[in-house]
Amino acid sequence: MRTTEIRRMVEIEERHWWYRERRALLARELRRIRKVGTALDIGAGGGGNTRVLLAHGWHAMAADYSETAVELARERGLEAIHADAQDLPLPPMALDLVLAFDVLEHIERDDLAVREMVRVLRPGGTALITVPCDMALWSAHDVACQHQRRYSREGLVSLLTGEGLVLDRVRSWNVLLRPVASWRRRRCTGFDLEETPRLVDALLTAVVRTERFLPVGSLPGVSLIVRAHRPR
Repeated sequence: MRTTEIRRMVEIEERHWWYRERRALLARELRRIRKVGTALDIGAGGGGNTRVLLAHGWHAMAADYSETAVELARERGLEAIHADAQDLPLPPMALDLVLAFDVLEHIERDDLAVREMVRVLRPGGTALITVPCDMALWSAHDVACQHQRRYSREGLVSLLTGEGLVLDRVRSWNVLLRPVASWRRRRCTGFDLEETPRLVDALLTAVVRTERFLPVGSLPGVSLIVRAHRPR
């Protein structure tokens, strides 16, 4: 992701409905893991999700390919390292959890990145992964974010299991707002995560939170979220 997009993301992520709900989604997944340990937030940006890990008791470190992102994370008081997801500077079986939220789509050899996640996880360790889904939603936003692809459910499952992860849960996210996202993406000309007016932000927050209580995870959405583990 370009430096300008990284800085803009960090500037708005505390206030934007999409980032807030994604952090809430992460928190819910963390509560399903029975014990805490050592975690790495891959592609951490400014470390918004790293702070969620820390708040839930994990010893967490941010990692990003962008020096700008690492600098911003450190300015927030986080432990952060410059790292390529395809070649993590960690020994085998060093971690209990790897987090890769909206990372794999940026990497040409996403199989190598998943292989690295498996390598650094301890047996039984957890991987939490999100990706944008469905090439039908491809737009100028994806180009601006330097995405290589959007994923089908079948393609993501094949990628992860092919590199040795055991899948615990795969589901769609942002299902109810998919029609809105599709409409907006057809009209956008670049990076489209901008500040939203307070009333609009509250409305979108209410809609996406409704998904917590509805059985919509198997329906087409805007993103896919996976919880998986390295076999023991």
